[in-house]
Amino acid sequence: MVDLVHLAAHFYEGGKGEGVAGAIPDDLKEEVETARAELTEAVAEVDDELIEIYLDKGELSDEEFAQGLNSGIASGKLVPVLCGSATLNIGIDRLTRGIVDYLPSPDRRKALTGTEKGEEVTRKGSPDEPLAALVFKTVADPYAGKLTLFRVFSGSLKADSTFYNPLKESAERVGQVFLIQGKKQVSVPEVPAGDLGAVAKLKVTTTGDTLSAQNAPLVLPPIQFPKPVLSRAVLPKTRADEEKISSSLARMAEEDPTLKIDRDVQTHEQLMSGMGEVHLDVIIERMKRRFGVEVDVKPPKVPYRETIRGSTKVQGKYKKQTGGRGQYGDTWIEISPLEKGGGFLFEDKIVGGAIPKTYIPAVEKGIQEAMVQGVIAHYPMVDVKVTLYDGSYHDVDSSEMAFKIAGSLGFKKGVMDCRPILLEPVMTMEIVVPSEYVGDVMGDLNSKRGRIQGIDAGGDNQNIRAQVPMAEVLNYAADLRSMTSGRGNFVMEFDHYDDVPDHLAQKIIAEANREHKDGKE
Repeated sequence: MVDLVHLAAHFYEGGKGEGVAGAIPDDLKEEVETARAELTEAVAEVDDELIEIYLDKGELSDEEFAQGLNSGIASGKLVPVLCGSATLNIGIDRLTRGIVDYLPSPDRRKALTGTEKGEEVTRKGSPDEPLAALVFKTVADPYAGKLTLFRVFSGSLKADSTFYNPLKESAERVGQVFLIQGKKQVSVPEVPAGDLGAVAKLKVTTTGDTLSAQNAPLVLPPIQFPKPVLSRAVLPKTRADEEKISSSLARMAEEDPTLKIDRDVQTHEQLMSGMGEVHLDVIIERMKRRFGVEVDVKPPKVPYRETIRGSTKVQGKYKKQTGGRGQYGDTWIEISPLEKGGGFLFEDKIVGGAIPKTYIPAVEKGIQEAMVQGVIAHYPMVDVKVTLYDGSYHDVDSSEMAFKIAGSLGFKKGVMDCRPILLEPVMTMEIVVPSEYVGDVMGDLNSKRGRIQGIDAGGDNQNIRAQVPMAEVLNYAADLRSMTSGRGNFVMEFDHYDDVPDHLAQKIIAEANREHKDGKE
């Protein structure tokens, strides 16, 4: 890695200290000279011949330095970092000159590797090769529609032509081809290998897709995007916003692959997941500016679940006489727990026609509907087995509806005798932080009821693996940024459900019942 000080030292005009702001201050000359020496040594180390010259002479000529820097950057051994300000127009000339002088042109890059009809093939970065371009961004414009930005790795993408999308197995027709210059779109006849371009209104192509020639359908390795780390529930501010929110979020997600939009079927919340608070704030501002949609956000509800730890046998009976034909259903069921992940199992053990076969599916349906609302906090129930083993019916008054209600009543009554408990989702987390923050992060995870699974060293960083209840890490992106001064990052995904400790379960149950009561009122 070539750091900022090194490059700042090198990019002073001619190395003589005549920079944009004038001569190097006297109190920095010694530091800059040291930085120049370290940079020269780093450049020399990329090539055996250069290191011999450097060890012999103690320095490199301008030509030798340029050769080594070019080779080091092209091979990835050196990574240039420059500073400047676009708004103040500082360092822009140094940046553009550095790009021209030191970054490798497409024809100097190694051959591109992809797959064609399941076989690995290579392509040179030449306009004479078949077309291979990668879509790296999609822009949703409320007026111009979808704008697809791509880089051509081989061949040329020409205006008024047809290309093939091998991932979607579909041909796409191209009209105009553009170069993007700020807010302007400049129409060009073609975009050759090495250049970036854009086309409008493609039908099926999205970010990460490959654009190729129809007779050579090469698939390039897709861009690997990081997983979202922060989720928020999205609420429209007005009825008008409610009508447009889904389409607006879908278009924003199409433009930004690190943004995920989902709907939680349990909590019925529209969820927006991204890389952090700033990322989601930017998305909300863009929705307002581009589509006129205003939303409020809040932490998502935790999708708790309920299960049982005991067994019981219970009668569920529904009898109603209304003057005419009545309603009659009588069931005897056994309720017992299943292993984790067992879901729901219904077993029919009726013998001798105690309940007609036509009514048994209604019993199962009534129990399933009762499980959706749970019994202690109105959360869905899981890992439950119900066995229907006896009952009775009436030739005239029995019906599917009566047995459905009977099954539901019996289940609700019996579950309370089966030691019902609350389950919470537990997340698997991988947290990468500099070594000096490991103690703080581990202490914080322990305070969040986390279980440390292990720590792996990786250079100056440590990779902490842990399992933590979801309820404790809804705002972990902000917590980690605060603890590590923004130097830590993490990924997490759902792993399993586990029992909620009793002292916390009572609070959660009370709050859930209060919300349910308020919702009914």
